[in-house]
Amino acid sequence: MQINPGYRAVGLMLSSTLSLSITGVLTKLLASDVSPGNLTVLRFLLPAAVLLLFLALTSIRLPPKGMRRILVFRALSIGACQLCFIYAIDKLSLVESVVLFGTGPLFIMLFETLFFGVRLSFSTIVSFVVTSIGVVLLAGDISGFTAKPEILIGLLAGVFNAGSQLSLHRASKGSMSGIENNAWAFLLAGLSIAPIVMVTSVGALGDVWRLNVTSWDIARHWETILLLALLTMMIINTQTSRYKAYQLAPTSSQIAPLIYSNLIFTAVWQLVFFDVVFNQYQVGGILLIVCANVMCTLCNHRRPVNNLATNIRKRPLSSI
Repeated sequence: MQINPGYRAVGLMLSSTLSLSITGVLTKLLASDVSPGNLTVLRFLLPAAVLLLFLALTSIRLPPKGMRRILVFRALSIGACQLCFIYAIDKLSLVESVVLFGTGPLFIMLFETLFFGVRLSFSTIVSFVVTSIGVVLLAGDISGFTAKPEILIGLLAGVFNAGSQLSLHRASKGSMSGIENNAWAFLLAGLSIAPIVMVTSVGALGDVWRLNVTSWDIARHWETILLLALLTMMIINTQTSRYKAYQLAPTSSQIAPLIYSNLIFTAVWQLVFFDVVFNQYQVGGILLIVCANVMCTLCNHRRPVNNLATNIRKRPLSSI
C-alpha cells in the first residue's frame, strides 16, 4: 500500500524537527569547548564533507547554472542564521534561543510580501506586533527593559532562517537532489563564514586554531569529537528530510505549522539535560511568540495558495 504523500511530508518534517532539536542540545554542549565562530564553520564543512564524499562515490556534478544563484542565497542565509543562533544559544537558554529562531515563519510571510508581491494579511501584522511584545517580555524584568544584544541577535537568526526556508522551498522544486543541494549549500556557507571568523578572531587566531587542531589528541577530546560527529549526522538528517518534505508538499504553508514541534522536543531536552528556571515575564514572552507565530501560520494556511505559488511558477529559480 502506497503512503499518501501528505502523510509522508508530515513524517519527514517531524523527523527534521526532532533532529533539529537534538542539534540545539549538541550545539549548547559544544559551545563551552568550541568558539561560536569555529563551531559555525565546522557545522557546515563537516556535513558538506560527508555529503560530497557520498556524491563522489555515486555521481557528483556541479550545480546546474539555473540553480547557482539560489544556492548562493541559501548558503549566505543559513551561514548568517547559524552564526546568530550559536551566539544566542551560548548566551541564552536552549528554549529561549529556539523560540527566537522559530520566528522564521513569521518573517517568511513578510518576505513573501517584499519579494513576491503577496498581500500582507491582517493576521501577519497582528502576529508581528504580538511577537515584538513577546521579545520584550523575554528579556525578563520589563520595568528596566534593555534591548539585550543576545535577544536581538537571536531574533536575527529567525530573520535569516526565513530567507533560508524560502530559498530551500524554491530549490526543492528544481532539478537537484536533496543531497546535492545541501552538499553545495553547506560548502558555500562554510567557505563564506570562514573569512569572517578569521577576521573577528585575528587577535587570538593562533591560539584558537592551535587549541582546535594541533593540540587536539583524541584521548583527551573524544567527547567533543563524538559530539561533532553526532551533530554532523543530525544536521544532514534535518536538511535532507526537510528538503524531501518540501518536495512532497505543494506549498511550504501546508507543513509550516509542524516547525513548532521543534519547540516541544526542545522543551523536553531542556527539562532532561539543563536546570533552567524562567520568571513570569519570560514564560509569558515565550507563549506570546509561539502563539503569535502559530496563529499567523494557520491563518495564512487557509488563504488561497496561490498568490505565492503563481508568482513562483512565473519566475525562474535563478531570479531570487
